[in-house]
Amino acid sequence: MPASLGIGLPLLALAVCWAVSVGSTPIPLNVVAGVALDHLWPGAVAADWSPGRASIVWDIRFPRVMLAAMVGAGLALVGTALQAVTRNPLADPHLLGVSSGASFGAILALLHVGLIFGLLTLPLFAFVGAMAATALVIVVTRVAGAGGADRMVLSGVSVSFVVMAAANLLIFLGDPRASHTVIFWMLGGLGLAEWRHLVYPLGVLAAGGVWLLGRGAELTALTVGDETAASLGIAVERFRVEIFVVSALITGTMVAFSGCIGFVGLMVPHVGRMLVGGSVRRLVPVAAMIGAIFLVLADAFARIVAAPEDMPIGIVTGVVGGLFFIGLMTHRRRQGLAR
Repeated sequence: MPASLGIGLPLLALAVCWAVSVGSTPIPLNVVAGVALDHLWPGAVAADWSPGRASIVWDIRFPRVMLAAMVGAGLALVGTALQAVTRNPLADPHLLGVSSGASFGAILALLHVGLIFGLLTLPLFAFVGAMAATALVIVVTRVAGAGGADRMVLSGVSVSFVVMAAANLLIFLGDPRASHTVIFWMLGGLGLAEWRHLVYPLGVLAAGGVWLLGRGAELTALTVGDETAASLGIAVERFRVEIFVVSALITGTMVAFSGCIGFVGLMVPHVGRMLVGGSVRRLVPVAAMIGAIFLVLADAFARIVAAPEDMPIGIVTGVVGGLFFIGLMTHRRRQGLAR
């Protein structure tokens, strides 16, 4: 872990600085570093930049890039955990209907309730929707009398279709003029990031990451099989529900602040396993670091390619994720033929 963090943290810092410097108004890296130092340690450097540039760097781009890093790390952590507990390499944070539930909550707020809690209305409704969808998955699984990983996956897919149908009904019944806002949110975006709101995803990410790291041995045991995990004294069904709830908490919070961003939780754990193997305890910090770097770079690309407009970041992650899995399948096929 120290070695991976020793490499990953400098790469993440470089990615953050570069992402802050690029956009419709390019800003030199030395100005980015100077503005950051001036805010962290006032008077440490001479302020030879304009107030406008300082505002762009500190008030607009830094919060956005930091949110991208948190969301990328959070989605990667959840993908790692879900792929372990379901033993399904295609599992990702949207598996349990969390994304559908968050979308339902956000659409309800945008089209039918309004910003009754100010700027926190959208994240709050999206988070509540995500948690409600996960609770529904757990209830459906228990009513069906099966707690296995495959049955929970099927329950998640079923609930996702139902909740997404309800979300589409809300769009149909809502104001057509607001549909653009809803669609943009569902495609993913980080443009509304503010310093005062970052404490919420940061707190959830830190708590969830520490918890998952502490349960790394149990997660690794589940990748071998339920019987093996049970023989080691793990209450498999209860532990799986705990993982699903923690995953919903992390995913719901991240989706609430960023919209629906796909493929990060699906793709990043595969990259991490290529680097450090299958041990979940080693994989958790590595996946979080890779996810943070990836989404920071993806957001920077989304801002550059359609400048001065922001392309929804979900489009970028979808293209990269799809191409990644096409390459992965081709590589594995070639390996099979070589054998």
